Amino acid sequence: MIDKHGEEQIKRSSKEALAYVESLIKEKLAGIPIKVYRAAGENIIVEVPREYLRNVAKVVHDDLDAYVRTCAGCDEREVVGIYAVYYILGLDNYGVNVVIKVPVPEDDVKVPTIADIAPGADWCELEFRDLVGIDLSGRPTYRLVLPDDWPDGLYPLRRDVPYGIRPPSVKREEVSLIEIERPGIPVGPYHPALHEPEYFELYVEGETVVDVRYRGFHIHRGIEKLGESKLTYKQIPFIAERICGICGFVHSCCYVMTVEKAAGIDVPERADYIRTIVLEVERIHSHLLWLGVACHVLGYDAGFMHTWRIREKVMALAEYLTGSRKTYGINIIGGVRKDINKEKVPKVLEVLDYVEKGTKNLADVLFSVPEVVKRLTGTGKLYREEARKLSVVGPVARASGLYRDVRKDYPYLAYRDASFKVPLYTEGDNLSRTLVRVEEIFESISIIRQLLDRMPGGDIKVEEYEIPLGRVATASAEAPRGEDIHFLITGRGRPYRWKVRAPTYQNIPALRAMLRDQQLADAPITIASIDPCFSCTDRLVVVEVSGGRVQRVRRINLVRLVGGGRRW
Repeated sequence: MIDKHGEEQIKRSSKEALAYVESLIKEKLAGIPIKVYRAAGENIIVEVPREYLRNVAKVVHDDLDAYVRTCAGCDEREVVGIYAVYYILGLDNYGVNVVIKVPVPEDDVKVPTIADIAPGADWCELEFRDLVGIDLSGRPTYRLVLPDDWPDGLYPLRRDVPYGIRPPSVKREEVSLIEIERPGIPVGPYHPALHEPEYFELYVEGETVVDVRYRGFHIHRGIEKLGESKLTYKQIPFIAERICGICGFVHSCCYVMTVEKAAGIDVPERADYIRTIVLEVERIHSHLLWLGVACHVLGYDAGFMHTWRIREKVMALAEYLTGSRKTYGINIIGGVRKDINKEKVPKVLEVLDYVEKGTKNLADVLFSVPEVVKRLTGTGKLYREEARKLSVVGPVARASGLYRDVRKDYPYLAYRDASFKVPLYTEGDNLSRTLVRVEEIFESISIIRQLLDRMPGGDIKVEEYEIPLGRVATASAEAPRGEDIHFLITGRGRPYRWKVRAPTYQNIPALRAMLRDQQLADAPITIASIDPCFSCTDRLVVVEVSGGRVQRVRRINLVRLVGGGRRW
């Protein structure tokens, strides 16, 4: 582990940072017709005509060293008669977001792409094209979220499209594969031993992967549309927690913090501490889950069993604190529903001691197994510059030398009062991503102990508040997989626009760089190394192509291939 790779954050108060970045933007963008104003929280909005979008994006992304956190299209015809696109870029040295807002007229619904300037915007641009119908110029486009049989001209996140619509299926030719310049390429739907639906096509020459194509969004559930059309502000925390089956609490935290920022709600300090403690419990169980799965993918099932033995204590601890092993249901706007009283502290500390000792012993054994270390070392490399360009987050970023952690960069809840290190490596391989997660388990244990010791008294929720109309806000939290961010425009009784960007969304595009020129047998652990969050199907077919024609099709049990010897 290294220190901050020479990247010293600028220590300013929130107000000073906002003022400084605002003046910097005005100086750098002098001569461009922009409007600069502040939104809720740490957000500065730069409203720009679309013909100047690329100029502004280049300055913010390149000159100010910002990274793409997400972007969102919005149908604002009910309010101002136009559409709009919001690009949210983070300046983590300042803890400030620059939100580039682009008004889009109803009679010409199109914006120029910035994906060539900031590749981290690639997916979210295609997403607002699919869901809101804001087209893109200057780049190739294809469907990202909507299925191929979805009818043209029907955009589900437009305000005049009702929730629950079931359009007729439209038959189309299958979308052609991406073009690969190198010959001799195996193609196929690919299941890398993760029990969720994901579609990878790995193009290989012999045993070497030369390119990758991914297609996801098989179980898109329309949660944003549900929140904007059916649920109230108070109901959404419970559905937000179901966005992810492993780290859902971070989504409910993100959502309620976004509303609280928009409404200016001053949450009791004790509630902040409780949320932070539960978030770190969630991080521990998630990292242990991943470590067990990684052992399984590597064929080291003894490690899998021992990891999940330790994790079981963490799941029981979550139930002890919240009443549920998962989907805790304690977050509400303005605080939490359930307290952590002092009688529970000894039990929590006892479990933490058990987990700390067990994880240390397990790590000592795991990293002494030559086969495990050899399979992890030097595989799935993601170099720092590539990681920065793709705006990766979480352990993936930190293993590639990017000091990026929302808990430090955009301090929230009780993290301001906790002392902890951010594990950082420069090798960018599967071993580095593993080490980051293992070290974070121990840091999470330390954070929980500190907060239990310093827990303030007082209330745990605010009972009365009002949510004004038309407020723009964001909130982010460091999930186990990396930065989670929610974007909100407030409406009457419910969000007018609610955008969710989970960490896996930002990391999957980096797999192309991580898998290229790697051995096929190392693909499963490399894909698993980003700790991807998909959901539920098993299948794998590899089609080997030589000389432009299919030679043979074969089904592979990839777990056997990579874990138990090369048995084809």
